[in-house]
Amino acid sequence: MKHERINIWNAGEYSYPAAFGFQPNLRTYLHEDAAVRPCVLVIPGGGYRMVSPTEGEIVAKCFYDKGYQCFVGTYTTDYLDLAPLKSQPLNDISRMLRIIRSRAKEFGVIPDRIVVCGFSAGAHLCGSLCVHWQDVRDALYTGVSNRPDGAILSYPVITSGEFAHRDSFTALLGNGANEAELTYASLEKQVNGDTPPMFLWQTLTDELVPVENSYLMAKALKEKGIPFAHHVFPAGKHGLSLSNDDWANNRLGEPYTMEQMFFTAEAVNSGKAEASPEQLGILNFFMHPELADSSAFPANQAVREVSVWPELADAWMCENVR
Repeated sequence: MKHERINIWNAGEYSYPAAFGFQPNLRTYLHEDAAVRPCVLVIPGGGYRMVSPTEGEIVAKCFYDKGYQCFVGTYTTDYLDLAPLKSQPLNDISRMLRIIRSRAKEFGVIPDRIVVCGFSAGAHLCGSLCVHWQDVRDALYTGVSNRPDGAILSYPVITSGEFAHRDSFTALLGNGANEAELTYASLEKQVNGDTPPMFLWQTLTDELVPVENSYLMAKALKEKGIPFAHHVFPAGKHGLSLSNDDWANNRLGEPYTMEQMFFTAEAVNSGKAEASPEQLGILNFFMHPELADSSAFPANQAVREVSVWPELADAWMCENVR
């Protein structure tokens, strides 16, 4: 397997007030043979406040084993609410997709079979690229499309309306977001004829992101004639990832998606940034997990029925992204 880090922005291109030295990046999971393969770009969730390791390497390796060239994208987040993210995460994922497509031959990727696979707020980011790809300009990649050829949206944040996951939109847009910004970020209102096919899945009992989010997106896709699949499993909490034994036992691979959190913790501990007591407790947990009270973090429980979703997504991609 070819595994490397690619910083997506060149010197002078990237500036975010709460980055603290972090650089958005891609990690590659590429086959070493000469075959040209479809591609999955994995975008973990985390409420736009962190990039969760539970939905990163473990997911990329799952689709790698199914024959895909895979990448994990670590994008800009805002844990301390120092500055609304606005368009920065969308710019990040847009650049990621353009890099992959522009270097498709080098990576062994079929350039018109690139699927984004997002989770929770990461699914909102993938969905945002699917509906707003034409709005993102990139002078360095003129002529290279940033449109995904398909999307897998896992327990997705979709709407800024009645069933919104408010914390995600606060981190993305700030507390003072106006109606136009909220409407633009409400993906079910932005589906159009150029939106790529989608595979949606969620659980009925999702306690953080109401299941209505995926229903709203499915309805919008149907109304616009966009091919989609929509799976709602009867039970399971938010953040199930692969919902298998590796996930349940925290065999997740490298925690590199937490890099911005580590930089943030260092900034707080050195006095360069301020955090509330609650925020400081979470930051210190990530810096020193060995000191955490394990009883406060109940063990994950895999849901066998949910664990089939990668097989369903693989079958869907074979039929709908080609």
